[in-house]
Order: sequence, then structure tokens, then C-alpha cells
Amino acid sequence: MKILLDDYMRKKKLTERQVSIMTGIPQSTVHGIKKGAMPRMDTMELLAKGLHIMINDLVDTPYLKK
Repeated sequence: MKILLDDYMRKKKLTERQVSIMTGIPQSTVHGIKKGAMPRMDTMELLAKGLHIMINDLVDTPYLKK
């Protein structure tokens, strides 16, 4: 499973700081996720809510590609 935060941020031209402010997640955590760290579910929920998207939009997994 891959987290697509970096792709989403590039597409929307968002900085780590902007995502941090929008989601309430520390900038260091946003950076870690962009670099491949696996976030906890509550962090994924904060990302999705703050970015106004579904969690599925942040996850690339073959199980969701039906």
C-alpha cells in the first residue's frame, strides 16, 4: 500500500506547511508521510478531512482498484 500524499500535494501545489495548517498534523509528520512513512489511521482521517477528500483518494492499493 502506498500513500499518495506527495502526488496530491504536487497536483494541488500545496506545501508541507500548508497541509500541516489545513489538517492540524505536525509538518514533520507530513514530511515523513511524503517520504514513505506509514501513517496511523487517525492521521489518515485528519488528512482526508483537512484536504476535503476521501481516505481512498490518498491510498494506492490493488484492493481498491476493482
